[in-house]
Amino acid sequence: MDEVATRLEGRVSPAVLALVKAQVVQAGGFGAVTRAVDGFGGFAKQYEQNEKVSAHHGNFWEVLLYGQIGRDRAVMFDLADNDKLKFTATSEDSRVLDALAHAQRHQAARGEYITAFNEEGKEVDISFATQNWRKAVLDKNRTGQFVRKHFEAMAFNALAEELRTGDVAVVGSEEYADWSEQLLAWEIVQEMLGSYLVEVGLAEPGESATFDAKFFRRQLEDELRGAAAAADARYPENEGLVIDPETGIPSLKAFRADGQRPSAKRLEQEIKARMPKRSLMGIVARTAYWVEWWRRFGPPSGNEPKLTDPLGRYVIVTFVKGTNMGPYEGARHIPGVSGHELSYVANKHFSIVLLNEAVADLVNAHARLDIAQAWGDGTAVAADGTHMDTYLDNLLSETSVRYGKPGGIAYHHVSDTYIALFTHFIPCGVWEAVYIIEGLLKNTSEVQPTTVHADTQGQSFPVFALAHLLGFDLMPRIRNWKELTFYQPSKQTEYVHIDAFFGEPGKNTIDFDLIESQFRHLMRVAVSVREGTISSSTLLKRLRSGSRKNATYAAFREVGRVIRTVQLLRYLSDALLRRRVTAATNKVESFNRFSQWIGFGNRGVIADNDPIEQEKAMKFNALLTNAVIFHNALDIAEIVRQLLEEGWEIDPEDLAHISPYLTEHINRFGEYSTHELGIQPDAYDPKLDVDFTPLREHDLSTAVLGQAA
Repeated sequence: MDEVATRLEGRVSPAVLALVKAQVVQAGGFGAVTRAVDGFGGFAKQYEQNEKVSAHHGNFWEVLLYGQIGRDRAVMFDLADNDKLKFTATSEDSRVLDALAHAQRHQAARGEYITAFNEEGKEVDISFATQNWRKAVLDKNRTGQFVRKHFEAMAFNALAEELRTGDVAVVGSEEYADWSEQLLAWEIVQEMLGSYLVEVGLAEPGESATFDAKFFRRQLEDELRGAAAAADARYPENEGLVIDPETGIPSLKAFRADGQRPSAKRLEQEIKARMPKRSLMGIVARTAYWVEWWRRFGPPSGNEPKLTDPLGRYVIVTFVKGTNMGPYEGARHIPGVSGHELSYVANKHFSIVLLNEAVADLVNAHARLDIAQAWGDGTAVAADGTHMDTYLDNLLSETSVRYGKPGGIAYHHVSDTYIALFTHFIPCGVWEAVYIIEGLLKNTSEVQPTTVHADTQGQSFPVFALAHLLGFDLMPRIRNWKELTFYQPSKQTEYVHIDAFFGEPGKNTIDFDLIESQFRHLMRVAVSVREGTISSSTLLKRLRSGSRKNATYAAFREVGRVIRTVQLLRYLSDALLRRRVTAATNKVESFNRFSQWIGFGNRGVIADNDPIEQEKAMKFNALLTNAVIFHNALDIAEIVRQLLEEGWEIDPEDLAHISPYLTEHINRFGEYSTHELGIQPDAYDPKLDVDFTPLREHDLSTAVLGQAA
């Protein structure tokens, strides 16, 4: 600019020169910004990034979904093609499928917008979508059009949700079938209802004839009113529960365990010192002779060649599979067998059904031992899962968010007598609560518990409802009870001490009218699950998702609210009950550690990629673990007999503290000798001269207090 001014010999206004100079500086600044933006991918990329930041700040994740699923767009449209998967609405509401069909009609479009009108000229109904989705899909400057990419993401997202809730079914599918079609007809249920109600404890023999929708409603109302009134009346003497008089916030005082009594500790030390040295192979062999669980196994067809020594082969296979060692690794340590032979026997002679039967044989034998009375009466069971490592490339394995590694969940139902009644192998991503009831129904042993404890994951309205309808008393360990809502019978209900539990007056009430209107469907579901026409896990996977269209879910939710509130009030009012729940859940956690100690092979990783073989691996481990528990119980009983002969006074309460999960006396490693397979042991003695009546009286007093609460 100075050069220009010189050549013009000053014939230019200084103001013009100053303006030009300022414009040059400004242009240089814009150039710097442009170069900086280009370095970050250009203005389009920066705009997209700003949109993401804005979405995060506004909790507007919907506009980001297409960026996550866009690469799978072609696959998703291909699967949604009617020739691949045929979707059908399970109610009269087909808005989501109509939206999907509209997206399919415009699949080939590449523009930013598509029309909002269908082939008949009517506007596509997206009232099923949330406010955020409608905000993402609709552009106020483009009336009568949808933002194409967000519309597609909305349609597929809604379809996935309705598949989860069961509002949309896949024709010909098993997992995503229309579960309502699997229910028994009401006429069939009506014929079975009287005996069913008595069997599950919902009605007395004389009441079943008059058990109808009004009776069921009144029964639930009375149960909720009674539990709340009892909790209110007992509050002044409830030392563990404190409600702040100013804030109304309730809290439980921390429970301090009394610790093990000196006499119990002395007895435990003496038993451990006297436990005879055992090998796992010898334990399996002796239980096979005693209980004859091995007779459950065999080839599926009578034309298959017979084994010359079935007991020996089945014992060895149970050992190598139960320890997770595997047939070929086991053959390296066991003389006289080959990996091929063991693998053949495991595949051809063992099935999931037969393994369940063998497990039940050991459960039944364990229940007949007098020593088992020291630990429980078989009326309670605890359910919990533990992570099992697997290889990633199989159909069941998922990466666990909790553990941060691939695998599945070994889900056990463990009796109060320490032995496992049933075992599942389930994916990491499922809500474990849906399998609580499934294990109880599939348990074929003589031990049929009526009370089931679980960890915090057992809290789900539909699970509480279905457990109640099937005659089970679900009482999970409730860690986050302050965050849960307590429901009251009516808006007019008031209490002297516990009003703070129920929140704002007039709110959080039960819709008993809905429960009464859905009575027939509730009974159809319960009886159908009991009769096995529909799986409880399949049902609960659908009901737990909270369908807005499904009246059955709404009814299960209301029944579940009643039962969970009753159980919460019992839990907070009864310190002894809280201790029992904690003890039961601790017991199943100890079983998880014990079973993993036994399944030491292959560093605990399940090597099979076939879901059926993975399930069998869990069953083998449960069979071997139960065999060790049964054998340990017999050894403990024999030592107690010795102590009684020596003049010891055995307090049954001390004996109750002795767990059969003892490991110090068991040799897991080295060369596994098979010489014990040919030694038939003497018959075992199930009797024990110890009076366990005081323990049962203690349990009975706790149960009475729980019922009163």
